[in-house]
Parts: sequence; structure tokens; C-alpha cells
Amino acid sequence: MEERYNATTLEGKWQKIWEEEKTFKVGEFSDKPKYYLLEMFPYPSGRIHMGHVRNYSIGDVVARFKRMQGFNVLHPMGWDAFGMPAENAAIQHGTHPAKWTYENIANMRSQLKKMGLSYDWDRELATCDVDYYKWEQLVFLKMYEKGLAYKKSSSVNWCPECQTVLANEQVEEGCCWRCDSEVVPKELEQWFFKTTAYAQELLDCIEELKGWPEPVLTMQRNWIGRSTGCEIDFPLEGSLKKIRVFTTRQDTLFGATFMSLAPEHPLALEIATADRRQDVEAFIARIKKQDKIKRTSDDLDKEGVFTGAYCINPVSKKRMPVFLANFVLMDYGTGAVMAVPTHDQRDFEFAQKYDLPKVVVIQPQGDALAAETMTEAWTGPGLMVNSGAFDGLENEAAKEKIADYLQQEGIGQKTVNYRLRDWGVSRQRYWGTPIPIIYCDVCGVVPVPEQDLPVVLPTDVEFTGEGGSPLAKSQDFARVTCPQCGEVARRECDTFDTFVESSWYFARYTCPDFPSGPVDRAAAEYWLPVDQYIGGIEHAVMHLLYARFFTKVLRDLGMMKVDEPFTNLLTQGMVCMETRSCPEHGWLYPEEVVEDRCTRCQAEAVTGRNEKMSKSKKNVVDPDNLISRYGADTARLFTLFAAPPEKDLEWNDQGVEGCYRFLGRVWRIVYENHALLGAASIAPEQDGAARNLRRATHRTIKKVTEDIDGRFHFNTAIAAVMELVNALYGFEEKAKYPGAVREAIEAVLRLLSPFVPHITEELWSLIGHRDRLSEAGWPQVDAEALVEDEKLIVVQVNGKVRGKITVAVDAGEEAIKAAAIEEENVARFIEGKTIRKIVVVPGRLVSVVVA
Repeated sequence: MEERYNATTLEGKWQKIWEEEKTFKVGEFSDKPKYYLLEMFPYPSGRIHMGHVRNYSIGDVVARFKRMQGFNVLHPMGWDAFGMPAENAAIQHGTHPAKWTYENIANMRSQLKKMGLSYDWDRELATCDVDYYKWEQLVFLKMYEKGLAYKKSSSVNWCPECQTVLANEQVEEGCCWRCDSEVVPKELEQWFFKTTAYAQELLDCIEELKGWPEPVLTMQRNWIGRSTGCEIDFPLEGSLKKIRVFTTRQDTLFGATFMSLAPEHPLALEIATADRRQDVEAFIARIKKQDKIKRTSDDLDKEGVFTGAYCINPVSKKRMPVFLANFVLMDYGTGAVMAVPTHDQRDFEFAQKYDLPKVVVIQPQGDALAAETMTEAWTGPGLMVNSGAFDGLENEAAKEKIADYLQQEGIGQKTVNYRLRDWGVSRQRYWGTPIPIIYCDVCGVVPVPEQDLPVVLPTDVEFTGEGGSPLAKSQDFARVTCPQCGEVARRECDTFDTFVESSWYFARYTCPDFPSGPVDRAAAEYWLPVDQYIGGIEHAVMHLLYARFFTKVLRDLGMMKVDEPFTNLLTQGMVCMETRSCPEHGWLYPEEVVEDRCTRCQAEAVTGRNEKMSKSKKNVVDPDNLISRYGADTARLFTLFAAPPEKDLEWNDQGVEGCYRFLGRVWRIVYENHALLGAASIAPEQDGAARNLRRATHRTIKKVTEDIDGRFHFNTAIAAVMELVNALYGFEEKAKYPGAVREAIEAVLRLLSPFVPHITEELWSLIGHRDRLSEAGWPQVDAEALVEDEKLIVVQVNGKVRGKITVAVDAGEEAIKAAAIEEENVARFIEGKTIRKIVVVPGRLVSVVVA
């Protein structure tokens, strides 16, 4: 064994042993309690980054800790392998998406193994494997049978030059990211999953997610967005048609003075008068190109266009001009908003801009509001005015009475509305799961028979970046025989949104080789739900909401029993680093800066803010280089020690060096005493200095256990072990008390094992153990060892701290007083003075009053 710590040699050794012995392979139906630990699986981009290192190190600590505690731990890894980057690479580099993806998987798998992560690699899956997505196609067919999958027309981003649909992230300032031509909205038939069928259950079950961060739960509640109110019909003047609105503020109905429609509303062009049509068309075309999220922001400049049409307020009977407004979306409510400028700020700003009428219908206590002098909308409570029979009522009480009135008169009805919309899952791209549908001119929409699954994604396609999905151009794929009538038909050439694959992968991990369906119900019942899920907060809504929806669908299809997929959720922070730049060369990589100067031009390097590590800003650290220089254990230790997992981690080279030096200290304390430790088969000594060392050891065990278990305070857990290592270095009677020393060193190795598994395994074997540390149990606290023999007490003289004394735990008050006035420094402050009083606060301090 080497005298000095050599991470490269020993890490490769133990990674090979773990792989050959299948140390982390796990099976079902153990007599141990189960624990399912899962980190969000990565997209195989080709190389891991420091965010991966941090995320997977966090998960590995918990998995190893639980395994040492005696749990049967499932800790799998796989690949979220479909998606646009593979198609982009195919176009840019002339390679096939499958080849690019599988090469990246191989490279990233190798990198993850070099981190020493305790994965059961026998359960590895990739969502682009046909053995995975064929079961997704089966689930779709079952959903189609139950009405949970359907097709309807929907607006998409369309590039006329490339003749293809673009995702939102491919639209840059209204233009195609590839050819820079203007993107236009286009109506296409799209497949949807009926997430709205589960809206109320998704909302109700949020209350059961006690182990989720409150910010995530709040985001999910807001995304589902349950509102209780009324749907109200406003007749169009001179027409039999009506504009239907949804509102939660029916108490303001008498104050509605104009109507705002979304530019996407189906009536938008239909009701435009001849003299207004040109302006309406131009407004619609312009607003549809704008980002929908920005259109709903509070600081948006409110703008609109008058259609020339009017509708009638159904209670006040007044004419209301109908406008199109940029802040109204079809994605919420009905795409129409009754505008009440005196009691809604957006409507107020719009009315001010276009000189529209205002009517106060809720008066607050105090000074009366006058519409003509208002400078902002009143959105608080008050008494109803200008509201007919409802005048004088508190506005909250009036809501229910007005709702009843509307329903009785046939003007409207009480209803519940959700912000949540059905999930559009069609993507006009190649690298994804084919949707198993056939279109026949005779039979219409025909689901692919189950016995004909899978619909395999063909590999003999050409990528040009033009003309939409290559699938539509592949006659071998698109042309098919109708399974019902035998006539020539065509396949659906859209593929699924890649969020579909990531919405159920956690269930497939429980049975990756199950040949008879998406999920082995028995395995799922054993393993699910996931006990601890770990990933970024950027997935708080889309992925996590879709996974919850899919779990409920699979439950209702009889494939598993659980209602929710993840019991506990940890959202880890980002890895951040200072940016560096120079005037001539822009952003600089860390290695391009030496002594605060650009190595290429010697200009002074400007230091920017700590920002998320990003290739575009070059403030990145290559994990391969880090591991090659310091070892995986150091990389892991730094990412776990530098900040609590839920906080952002600020990169610090000195911190990395410090972690490497600490591991060197651990190595030396064991190496220098391994002969002594190998001979120490006796129980830990209980007397003298050994008792103090044992107390430090068991205090550390207690703190580290508490810090890891559920709290994930890894940084303070590591700090506690560092203190114990310091105590060992300062312990001068190692030869006299080898049993206590061995106990302390074994505790250090066991406690550090989840964090730095390679070095601890090596040192564990060095001190004579034949079993693997990864299979050893977690150390237990000896309560008797924690009992204090002595206690430290502060001594004050006239209210100021002048000394400290150590006394026996059972020392009496008189003995404590005597020790206090005899303490060397205290004695100097009371010399020549009269002691008026000595007060003993048990276990804490002695207060001496002198004159």
C-alpha cells in the first residue's frame, strides 16, 4: 500500500471491484425495508457537467447511507434519449441521431462510472430503445380507448422557409433559429392527453406531498389554477351569437364597460366590421408572434384594437365595445374578458389608453370613489353601488347572490375553471416515439392493433433540416395497409413530446426487462412510490406535473396502485462560477486566465458575477479534468461540502484543494497507525483520555446521522467528521488506548463512506477488514459514551467574563464556587476586593460580585 494518497490508482481499483462483484445490484422481495432513491435522469448530450456531478453525488450519499442503515436500496440510472439536439447534430454534422445518441450514452456512462456512483447498472434504460417506447405506445392506445388521448386543431410555430414546426425555444425574437426567417402561427391537427380530467385530483393530492418543497407545491397549485366563478354570456349586438366569459368577479358585472378578446379568439375576425378589418388583421398577425408569457406580465404595455362590434352587458343592458387585447390569451378561461376598469388594474390602464368609460360598482369605506378622478383601480372590498337590486351588499356576499341570479335568469352559470390545459403531445419531428395511429380514407382514425406494436422508428431516413419530419417523406414508414379494411392508408408521422418518456421511466426502472407490459405490477407494488426524488427546480411544473398525471393514468389502467410517484422531493441548487472576460477575446475559460490576465493577449481579465456554469460564458470546470487531477472523491466531497444541497454552490478552487488535503489527512492518520489498528481487536477502553475520545466519536456519529437522515445537511455532517479527524490528530495516547482509537477511525471511515467511497473502502481493508465497507452497517451511537464526566462553566466578575472552569458533572455548589474564585485569571480580578455575592447558575455559569 502506498504511503501517500493516490486517488487515480485506488479509485479505478474499487470501481472495478464493485462492477465485477455487482455490489449494487438489487432485487425485490427482500426481508429488508425497501428504499427507492432516484435522481432525474440526464439527456445524453455527450459529456457530464458539474451540475451532474453535484446532483448525482447528492443522490449517491443518500443511497449509500440508506444501504448501510439496512435498507434494500434501488438506485438506477438511464437516459432521457429522444429530443431535438440529436436531430440538430444530424443536420449539422451529417450523422444519424441514433448513432450520435448511443455514442453519447457510452461516453457519459463511462464518466458516471468514474464518479463511483452506486447504480444498479443492470436496470439501465434508454428511452430511445424500442423495448422502452413500445410500452409507451401501448399506454397511448389504452388512453385512446378511454378518451384520454384525442386529436384537435391547435396553433403551432411554423417556419415557411424550412417548412417545419418549431418548438418555442427554436423561435428567437420571432424568427427561425436556423434560417432567420419570420415565424408565423399555423393551425395543425395535434394529439392531446386529457390532463384536465385529473385537474381536481392533481390539486387535491398536493396536500399529501408533505415531503415536497413548498415553492414547488405553490407552483403546481398556480399552474393547475382552480378558480370558482361564473360563465356569463354577453349577446353580440345585431347577432344571435354570444361572447362567453369566465369570471371570479361576478360582483363587478354591473361595472363591465367593454369586452376584451384574445387575438386568437375564433370570433376575432368574424365580428370585425369592414372599416376595422384591416387594422384587426394586422393586430392579430403582430400579437400572435409575441411570447405568450410576456403577454401576461404585469409590466406589459397594454394595447388593443377596436373590432367595430358591440356586445350587451346582460345585467346593465349597456352597449360594450369589443376590443382585441394583447394581454388576453385563449389558454385561460374562454379567451374573453369582461373589462371592469374601475376594479381591475389591467382594464384600468387599457381604458385610460383608449378613453373608455368607467363605472364604480364597489365603494370602499371612507372617501367615496369617483370614476373620473381615479388614478388606479380599486381591487379591495366594499359595498355594492350602481348594481341594481344588489346595492348595499358587501361585495363578497354579493358574489353568491349574483351567481344565483345569473343562473335563474339563464344568463350564466356557476362553474369551476382551471388554468391547466390538456397536454399537447404531438411533435413534428423525427427523433421521438412514433404515435401508433393510422389514417384510412375509408375507416378514418384507426389505432394500431396491439399485436402490431411496436411501431418502430425507421433508421433509413435523410436529414436536411427542411420540409418537416423525415418520417413523412419515408414511404416505407408512412404507407401502410389499414388493419380494418385492408385498403392503402398512411401512418401518423408525428412523434411524442419527449416529456412523455420521462413521465413514467421511474416505474419502468422497477422492472426494466418485464416482457409482458409497461410495468410489472408486483415489482411496482414493492418499489413504488419513489422514496426520494432529486432534481432541479426548473422541473417544478412540467415534468413533475406530467409524472403525477401519468401515475394516475397508469393506476386507473390497472398497471400499478400508487396515487403519487414521489414521496419526497429535493430540488438542488445550481453550480455557479465567476465569469472572466477580456476586451479583445470576450469570455475566457478559467485556464485562459493566469495572474488575472488573458493568456492570449495579456490584457487584464475582468471578473464578473457568480453565474450558473455555462459553456456560452466559459465559466465551466470540466469534470474529467477535475477527476483526473484530484480524483472523484475530492470532486464529490467539494460539491457536497461547499453548500447545502438546496442552495447554489459557488465554485472555489481553494475549496477543492482543501477537500483534497483533508482526504490526505484521513489517509495519513490511518496509514501511520494501521499496524497498531490491525492488532487492536479489544473493545474500546473506557477510562482516562479514551473516554473523551469515545465521547467525541459518538457525538460525531449522532450528528452526522441526524444531518444526513432526511435533513441532507451534508456540509455540516462533513464538518463534524473533520473535527473528529482533528481530535484524532491531537490524541497523544494512541498506543495506550488502541481500542478507542480504532473505534474512532472506523467511525470516520463509515461516516465518510457515502461521501468518498473509494478512499474509505481502501482504508477499511488496510485496517484488517475482509468485508466491504459498502456492505458494512452504519455506526450506532453508544448513549453511555455521550455522558459527560465534566462540564465547562463560565465565570463572570461583575458581569464580565473573566475565566472558565472545568468541574465534575456531580460537583456541588460549594465546590463550584471554590473552583471559580481560585481560577487564575478570576483571582487577579478579585484580589484585594470584597466578595459580596457568588451566584451559581447550574451547568452554565458562576457570577461573582465584588466591591
